[in-house]
Amino acid sequence: MQGIEGSSANSVISIIIPTLNEEKLILKTLSQFTPELKKKFNLEIIVSDGGSDDKTIELVNKSSGIVDQITVHKEHRKQNISEGRNKGASISKGDVLIFFNADTCIRDTEYFFNKVLEIFNTTDVSAIACPVYVFPEEEIMIDKMFHAFYNNYTRLINKINLGMGRGEAHVMRRKVYLEQNGYNEKLFAGEDYDLYKRIAGKGKIKFSKDLIIYESPRRYRKFGYFKVFMDWYLNSIYVTFFNKSSSDSWEPVR
Repeated sequence: MQGIEGSSANSVISIIIPTLNEEKLILKTLSQFTPELKKKFNLEIIVSDGGSDDKTIELVNKSSGIVDQITVHKEHRKQNISEGRNKGASISKGDVLIFFNADTCIRDTEYFFNKVLEIFNTTDVSAIACPVYVFPEEEIMIDKMFHAFYNNYTRLINKINLGMGRGEAHVMRRKVYLEQNGYNEKLFAGEDYDLYKRIAGKGKIKFSKDLIIYESPRRYRKFGYFKVFMDWYLNSIYVTFFNKSSSDSWEPVR
């Protein structure tokens, strides 16, 4: 049993949120991290922006002190999400790193952080995979069917220790992240699958069915589930056998 370095009462949990033109949803995502919640669980909120040209940064700066640190990509070239996550992690202080996408919300925040601390303080688990569902107010039948299937698929992959975790919510020990050198910045897609696959090769990943995360259905609505699933599948194949993404870009949907 490893526990978290230092006492759980003093451990910082770093939440890293990569953004790119997320003015529509970023405040909804940030608003769940109330001052009371941040104080209770010693949360550090970091926004790692990929060079937004909308009002994302302006809104983040006006988020009533929720965000502790902001890093902004200012180079002319595009930054992929692996770079964004790694850049956020590089300025973090936490013994636990949690990477959330900018369109995600936690079903029950207090339960979530209590459970994460319990798992890391009482087991030798290296990382946690979370079930992901569509925002309840936007959920339709196809959403329920697909996510019931895909969450069970994710659970099975981790049960046989192959490693998998939806990038909407990656939860891991800091030292595990560092041992794996973070996300592979050569990957434009499939970077979430790649990191959890590597972590599973060295340690344990727990699929915690009660740590429910909600996400926007925007990508499914634009492209449909078949295309989204095939993109995920092809990227996982390319990452596994060729150590590269099947595509050289990932189209943002806003």
